[in-house]
Amino acid sequence: MTVNGNSNYFYTEDHEWIALSDDGVGFTGVSAYAAGQLGEVVYVELPEVGAEIVKGKEVSVVESVKAASDVFAPVSGEILEVNSDLEGSPEIVNESPEESGWIYKLKLSNTSELEGMMTADSYLKFCEGL
Repeated sequence: MTVNGNSNYFYTEDHEWIALSDDGVGFTGVSAYAAGQLGEVVYVELPEVGAEIVKGKEVSVVESVKAASDVFAPVSGEILEVNSDLEGSPEIVNESPEESGWIYKLKLSNTSELEGMMTADSYLKFCEGL
């Protein structure tokens, strides 16, 4: 398993990630570990642009040939953009889960929510224990 080593990436125990851009916008999606566990992704339910989301609440669904899995918000904020490429090519989540396979961008409402999240190194150790 590979985990993006960028220090701007943070992970949840539910296998979501958030990466912060230089302007403070968060890109989010499911981790490489989660994509591997899901198997072949066949559909991604995208959230509504402009929606206010709350940390820990369901914001999206990823469906694979194995199962449908809820995607939870790693932090609270407002959805700024969704990755419309996933509508026609949901397999991008498998091919590049922590880069091209991002699900949505958001404006964080409380950056202190990042404090309890795992770094790439601690997330890798967490996954090794599963």
